[in-house]
Amino acid sequence: MCSRFNLIDSPEVRRLCGNLGIGMSVRHLSQDIAPGGRIGIAHISGGVRKVSEAIWWLFLDHETLKPNYKYASFNSRSDKLFTRRSIAYTPFRESRCIIPASAFVEGLGDKKTYHKIELEDSAIAFGGLYKEYINSETGEAVHAASVITLPPLSPQWDNIHPKSMPLMLDVEDVALMEKWLDPSFREVENFKDILKPKIIMPIKVTKICRPSNWDPIDDSFIIRVEA
Repeated sequence: MCSRFNLIDSPEVRRLCGNLGIGMSVRHLSQDIAPGGRIGIAHISGGVRKVSEAIWWLFLDHETLKPNYKYASFNSRSDKLFTRRSIAYTPFRESRCIIPASAFVEGLGDKKTYHKIELEDSAIAFGGLYKEYINSETGEAVHAASVITLPPLSPQWDNIHPKSMPLMLDVEDVALMEKWLDPSFREVENFKDILKPKIIMPIKVTKICRPSNWDPIDDSFIIRVEA
C-alpha cells in the first residue's frame, strides 16, 4: 500500500461509522494523511467500542513515543502476522482495530504512476493493528497503528501496485466485525480466509498526479467483484 489515505465527512463515512457503532470526531478527518500522521482507529477498550487517536506507525521509540524510522511499520504484511518475532504478531492476537478511510493512494513503483483507490458507494474499513504505549512522564496512553497489507491481486492490481494491497474488511459481515474487534478472540486462524487478496466490493480507480496531489489526470475505471 502506498503511504497516503484520507478521511472526509461524507454519507459513506457516516454509514460506515453507524455500522461499526462508533462516532468519528472532526479532528480525525483529513484530506491527506501520510505515515507518522494522526489517524482515528475503531477498537474495543474496557468492553466499549470507541474511536481513539493514533499515530500511523506501529513501532514507536519508547522514549520519545515518535515513529521509530528504523522500521517502516505503518503497514503490517499479512505473512508476518504468523511470525512470532514480528512486530505485528502480538497485536494481531490482542489488539486489532479498524481504520476508516475514504480513499487511498497506490503507486506503481516507477515514481510517476499513482492511482486514487475508492470503494464504489462505500467508505473503506482497513483491517488494522494497534499498540498502546504509556508516556513515562504523564502516564497518558499513546496509540500507534498500522494497516495490514496482503499480496497483490493479479492481474487486476498489476498496473496499480504490484507488491501489495491493503486489507479492506466487509463491515456488513457482523460476525466478522465482532471477532475482529474483540480483544479476547485469539483464534486468529479463523482470519486466514480474509487475508487472501480478493475484491469484495466494486473498486473505483482514478489516475492522479502524485501521492500528495489527489487531482485526477485521467478518467476513472471500475474493478468489479470477482465471480
